[in-house]
Amino acid sequence: MTRENLTMTEQTRSGFVTFVGRPNVGKSTLTNALVGEKIAIISDKPQTTRRAIRGILNRPDGQLVIVDTPGIHKPRTLLGERLNDLVEQVLGDVDVIGFCVPATEKVGPGDRRIAASLDGYPRAKKVAIVTKTDAAGRDEITERLMEVDALREDWAAVIPLSALTRDQLDVLADEILLLMPQGPALYPEGVTTDESEEDRIAEIIREAALDGVRDELPHSIAVVVDDIAPREGTDLTDVHASIVVERDSQKVIIIGRKGARLRDVGARARAGVEELLGTRVFLGLHVKVAKEWQRDPKQLGRLGF
Repeated sequence: MTRENLTMTEQTRSGFVTFVGRPNVGKSTLTNALVGEKIAIISDKPQTTRRAIRGILNRPDGQLVIVDTPGIHKPRTLLGERLNDLVEQVLGDVDVIGFCVPATEKVGPGDRRIAASLDGYPRAKKVAIVTKTDAAGRDEITERLMEVDALREDWAAVIPLSALTRDQLDVLADEILLLMPQGPALYPEGVTTDESEEDRIAEIIREAALDGVRDELPHSIAVVVDDIAPREGTDLTDVHASIVVERDSQKVIIIGRKGARLRDVGARARAGVEELLGTRVFLGLHVKVAKEWQRDPKQLGRLGF
């Protein structure tokens, strides 16, 4: 290693950070805002995030690898158990844990339970983050900051922010980077995620399918990309994917009256896939039933869980 490289290593920092909290506290929105690109899908449905998705933020003084994880919840299925196991695995590996609480909701038993569980990860430094400040008044934000600050004595920082308006995002990035170990970047410059094209397309389709559904259906939806291929002699890419549900009644809901809902899902998903691929896209969607897949180890394996 040259002296020049040694100096750069000493001056720059890099490492892994993950955000934890109850479902719907704004973890995926925060990840996307920091990366500056949509790498994690967003929905108001609990447990929307199902994988550890890595987003990369490059700064002059270092690199943050942000691992977006599912919300911690009380599992009711084998899928739920595996999602919680995934969160535990990520928490054991990262350098910094950002604990998120929305400014719009009082700190509750779920928040206290998650904050206390961070004792199990002594290696990671902890930062408390009050999210969604754009939707709260000053008094509400102050009250939330005091509640969050009281949850633990070892917060390295307590930061209020809005991912939507980007208020205080740079403050958070600066604070987290200072807590990272010194060392060179872990990913090449220009890389924003290590997610495969296929996985990103599947998530775009699932996000469109989640919009407007209710009750238990969101948990029952999975998406598998069957084929991606450029159409010869054109600027068109053919993408074929399956939306997987657990029951025939759910299939009827996804397809809708005379196929209207599935066409709407396809139109919205196609726009996102075209933006990702940079070409025109023909998107063929097929709805399949895999009985009780959330509880079936073999089905979960086939669907990548």
